Amino acid sequence: MQLPDPEALLTDITARIQAQLAANGPSNSALVGIHSGGVWLMQRILKSIKQDVAYGTLDAALYRDDYAQRGLKAEPKPSQIPFDVQDKHIILIDDIFYTGRTTRAAMNELFDYGRPASVTLAVLINRGGAELPILPNIVGAEILLKPHQSLQLSQDTKGKLHLSLETN
Repeated sequence: MQLPDPEALLTDITARIQAQLAANGPSNSALVGIHSGGVWLMQRILKSIKQDVAYGTLDAALYRDDYAQRGLKAEPKPSQIPFDVQDKHIILIDDIFYTGRTTRAAMNELFDYGRPASVTLAVLINRGGAELPILPNIVGAEILLKPHQSLQLSQDTKGKLHLSLETN
């Protein structure tokens, strides 16, 4: 299977995020990256858009409904939301969308900080397999995978993004 270039996908979703920021106003909006791939994407998007927009990070691992089965795969990162969430248009950024459980967990944590005006989900790739009535609004690519397959986003030391397909 030929995987798309994640750098090109990032360029595409960045343009759509810029349009969303223009529609809602940068001062009324904020970007929130989900650890870890979503944070990498958010950092790159912030450099590209060159606008003053609030931003933060979430590690939704402890908010997942399947935490007991999954446990922690790595040391949890502290969430940092250094702005008032109340009535902001939040653009939640993640790398790979699968079941929707990470997104649900991130929204639960986000709402602990306040009630946003809206939440838009932007992802690099939707791999199919949603188990909840949650779908991304901004998608770089749709790549349907089998349940035993997974995509991994990595970042090299120069910040370049790479995608790999793994079989479990």
